[in-house]
Amino acid sequence: MAEQIIIPPAKAPVLRLMTMPADTNPAGDIFGGWVMAQVDIAGGIAAAQRARSRVATVAVNSFQFKQPISVGDVVSFYAEIVKTGRTSITVDVLVVAERHPENPVTVKVTEATLTYVALDANGNKRELPQP
Repeated sequence: MAEQIIIPPAKAPVLRLMTMPADTNPAGDIFGGWVMAQVDIAGGIAAAQRARSRVATVAVNSFQFKQPISVGDVVSFYAEIVKTGRTSITVDVLVVAERHPENPVTVKVTEATLTYVALDANGNKRELPQP
């Protein structure tokens, strides 16, 4: 049985999507590459807000798929900045799926840590502004 997770009400997802049949792999689960792309988008949103500029992904530090995601799950991506450097921002992304609308359950399906770098208008690294 999957571990149910409770998200604190004050924490809002950066991204929230319903999975669709076009997002599946040959086994019928949601394709891992689709999940990875959405995690990168969610992390990038948080990093760009902190950088107050565009950012580029420079590393996927860790990525764990805890359990499959199914068609029709409502998937929420929670991003939290855990470290900043001179030009870099490291973001933890937690992914949860809401399942079974008739008997709702929310489970952790993925967690990842990514690092982004702040960029100027020409695509060069730039220092982060003061928070």
